[in-house]
Amino acid sequence: MRHVLSWIREKDEAMFHSFFAAHSGVALENARRRQGTLDAMDGLLLTGGADICPAYLHQPVSPAELGLIEEDAEADRDGFEFAAIQTALEHGVPILTVCKGAQVLNVALGGTLHLDIPGHDLPEMKSHNIQTLRFAANPTIRFERVNSSHHQAIDRLGDGLEVEAWCAADGVIEQVRLKNHPYVFGVQFHPERDSSYTPLFEQFIDKVDSTQC
Repeated sequence: MRHVLSWIREKDEAMFHSFFAAHSGVALENARRRQGTLDAMDGLLLTGGADICPAYLHQPVSPAELGLIEEDAEADRDGFEFAAIQTALEHGVPILTVCKGAQVLNVALGGTLHLDIPGHDLPEMKSHNIQTLRFAANPTIRFERVNSSHHQAIDRLGDGLEVEAWCAADGVIEQVRLKNHPYVFGVQFHPERDSSYTPLFEQFIDKVDSTQC
């Protein structure tokens, strides 16, 4: 049995589990319910959630910017996720990151964030694939329109990250991968909310199933 470790909000749990249900050899474990052993994970999935606690950011945060950061930040979750990324990178474990998860990945690699951006958290963006992307050459996977919903985004890239896709309207980064690693991939949109993104989860699960960690 392969084990994918994650930390998933209660409201998102059923959606993520639905993509793993058909794979009896790969189990998705939610560390929000029970802390898993980092050294025993075969894959790492970082999902959406509250803004990263300012103490983890590699950038100055002004009082005005501090007021824009969501008040429900979770220090315990952030501590777990930053430690999990470090362990996964050291062991060559496949990593898939979604929304906040992509931001955590970027910060863990020394990057910075736009702490508040306009026009990316409209109600219709939460579940409808209406945002058009533009792509770099040879993206890991391609979705022409996505359901991106967020108020923060990647600014300066972390070490080794490269951009695969941007919002076509304003250039906000929407898809990244880590160079020189078997599989570390991040999207700013929400693939858990739509079955049309099944190929992304299948790709990740296949990497977990085939990687010798």
